[in-house]
Amino acid sequence: MEILWVLVALAMFAMVLLPAVFRRRAGARQVAPGDPDAADPAAYGFVRQEALDVRMPGPDKDLLDVLDVVQRTQDYRAAAQLLAGTETEGERRWQRVQAFAGAASLELREHPGGVSETPGGQWLRVWRAEAPKDPGLAAVYAEFLVQQAWRTARPGTEEFRIIMEEARTACDEAALLAPADPVPHIVELSIARGLAYPQPEFEKLWLKILDRDPVHMGAHLAALHYWCEKWHGSRELAYSFAEAAAARAPQGSLLPALPLFAVFEHLPEVSLVRSFYRSEVVTKAVHGALHAVHSADPDDPMAAHVRHLLVLFLVRGERWSEAMDQLTHVDGHVGALPWSLTSDPAADYAVFRAVAVAGYEANGGSPATLPR
Repeated sequence: MEILWVLVALAMFAMVLLPAVFRRRAGARQVAPGDPDAADPAAYGFVRQEALDVRMPGPDKDLLDVLDVVQRTQDYRAAAQLLAGTETEGERRWQRVQAFAGAASLELREHPGGVSETPGGQWLRVWRAEAPKDPGLAAVYAEFLVQQAWRTARPGTEEFRIIMEEARTACDEAALLAPADPVPHIVELSIARGLAYPQPEFEKLWLKILDRDPVHMGAHLAALHYWCEKWHGSRELAYSFAEAAAARAPQGSLLPALPLFAVFEHLPEVSLVRSFYRSEVVTKAVHGALHAVHSADPDDPMAAHVRHLLVLFLVRGERWSEAMDQLTHVDGHVGALPWSLTSDPAADYAVFRAVAVAGYEANGGSPATLPR
């Protein structure tokens, strides 16, 4: 697990430079217009830092209500009912499976159990015991094992391999219970990355997903990780994969934003100077992502993922008005890249938000001029 976090830390090295520049102790010096310390996000109706929700990239009230019930009562039935009513098409089922698995995994990490303590995530164990043929349970349990492997074992070790192999078996079982559902195969993409599937085996898995949902944004993001140089592919393969997906995307798809995620995955390899964020490769990727969120269904749950990443690139590129526009769509929830890779997502998001507000105001903007 330490190796994974080292890689994550490297991937976020560039991002933490900006917060280091702009964090100041309150009252330490006088501030001028355009300074981040002078910015007042509350004037724009933005949520206070301490109230930002780090669990989700955007709102899903049904999911959050059910999570609260399940974790408070340790009764899985509300989760089973929600997944049973969530369509297999689109992105929402995948996000909800991830959320339930993540909740159980974090509960177990916080309360591993002992002589006098019941392990956390007991509701998932009861769900498996009472409804082993529930397709929703099967997908959640497979994802739970994957998250456990990445969180508790070091990649490359025997412990890691054993957990991932168990997760692979769970994916096969989930796929048999719901043959049309792409989610079990999307879960396996993380296993393919962890176990270093040979390319032919990975491509066979990828075809199963394309047969079920060829424009699934979450699946494409998971596949992109496989192609990245820090895993098993290369930067060129990652960019090629992202650009090909963007080129074949139908109108209204978020896939044109995929090249921006490829650029983000390889930030440690590129220049950190301001000019980079105005370079042709970044400008083109940002343009594709902006087009994607403007043309996508407003209710697409993956749009928030794209908008959060756009905030990072737009702020660094000093495109203040466009950054503020994205903030108006996502503010309140910060459970997405790039913030979710840091130790304090809310704090790092709040820094970038303050910089965006300061830059916007330094260039003549105000709460009255910000479109809603």
